[in-house]
Amino acid sequence: MKLTWQGHACFLLESDGYRVILDPCKGVPGVKDTAGEADAVYCSHSHFDHCYLDELRVTEKRPSPFAVCEIASFHDDAQGAKRGENTIRAFTAEGITVVHLGDLGHELSAEQVAEIGRCDVLLIPVGGTYTLDVSAAAQVAVRVKPRVIIPMHYRRGEMGFEVLQTVEEFAAQYDAQDVHWLQGNSLELNVDALERGGVVVLNL
Repeated sequence: MKLTWQGHACFLLESDGYRVILDPCKGVPGVKDTAGEADAVYCSHSHFDHCYLDELRVTEKRPSPFAVCEIASFHDDAQGAKRGENTIRAFTAEGITVVHLGDLGHELSAEQVAEIGRCDVLLIPVGGTYTLDVSAAAQVAVRVKPRVIIPMHYRRGEMGFEVLQTVEEFAAQYDAQDVHWLQGNSLELNVDALERGGVVVLNL
């Protein structure tokens, strides 16, 4: 399986030639609006920076190799009263489960953690203001127990909304040897990557 970060909370998941886009975005500083072709698209909620479909063409050519599990959650810490609902999704293929938390705005309940189940790779928002902040994100990761943590929805340099915390602030929650700063935006989710574990920061 291959994972490619396209900026903000948008990722491309690929397995056996099947392409899935997660949370396509528009209007995020330093990030290209999501465009192109995919076999399937999933949005965690309907905000413009997570559900921009205008420049995407969905092919739906063949059955998906991904099993998808959806877990209900909220975009805030007030049961959705501030920003509405959010859908967590777990994608499983090739014996690997990737969990995309969307714009999660609260710590997870025991029931939600149980619904997520095994997690090999956790895509987690860390920027605060609209989602979990850096410390809450680290606590959620402790509960979910992924093998690999990939932060998203943050600010880094001129990329991302100004109100967000930086990925460097999130990385500071961990020992330096457990944080891997990659030069590119793609990661092959093979045995080596999963065994290395830790926090993996992708780079546009």
